[in-house]
Amino acid sequence: MSTDLLTVSEENGWAVPRGEVHVLREKRSRYCVLIPVINEGERLLAQLGRVRDLGLDLDVVVADGGSTDGSNVPDVLAGLGVRALLVKRDAGKLSAQLRMGLAFAMAEGYAGVITVDGNGKDDVSALPRFVEELDRGAGFVQGSRYVPGGRAINTPRERHLAIKLFHAPLTSLAARRRYTDTTNGFRAHSRELLEDPRVAPLRSVFDTYELLAYLPIRAARLDYRCLEVPVTRAYPDAGSIPTKIHGRRAQFELVKILVRAARGVYDPDGQ
Repeated sequence: MSTDLLTVSEENGWAVPRGEVHVLREKRSRYCVLIPVINEGERLLAQLGRVRDLGLDLDVVVADGGSTDGSNVPDVLAGLGVRALLVKRDAGKLSAQLRMGLAFAMAEGYAGVITVDGNGKDDVSALPRFVEELDRGAGFVQGSRYVPGGRAINTPRERHLAIKLFHAPLTSLAARRRYTDTTNGFRAHSRELLEDPRVAPLRSVFDTYELLAYLPIRAARLDYRCLEVPVTRAYPDAGSIPTKIHGRRAQFELVKILVRAARGVYDPDGQ
């Protein structure tokens, strides 16, 4: 069983990166958990083990950016319950991986997609909360460590302040509804939202981190039911911080992306 993403993208007018598709087992669930990842090694494998051990009715899809650390071996991932491995062999960063994964999910007929980073910072036991809200008709569900029931463990002070004083307020202003944890990639999206031509997330303009800034704003502005659910995000007690955002230049690029999203630059009618 396989899905040809190139053929699917041509038929639907989607912009999907070139890559490999390894379908490891049949579809079993209404929803899928999409994990974008690159070179997270044992952190990813341990996280996949935790998801498997939860025994949830969710298919897991890994959207790999081209890892070189041995963590994207199909047989290993199959043993951890992964339904499909997608390996990007094209340009682009996180948003390109997400486009690849979302295209697969849409082609496979999933009713919703839950995204979560593959670096092990997120407590995946929160997954049923996202499922529950999708079942209730939510269009966009944001995981938040800052709402009642959520936990922020060892969040770096600089990152905490950036979220609380800049990223969340600007996103909330643009969305016309309050969000508290807008850099958190633990989210859920309904199929209706993802297929809405007024959203159109499978465009080449989404290449680095644009989708993270764009989707919560666009979903709220289009009057989809948007809400936050409590999650736990934990940084390690010591050692390097699991992140792909390094240096002032990268941080400044994120600021520019957020400002563009707030101004509607990424809206289909804004291009």
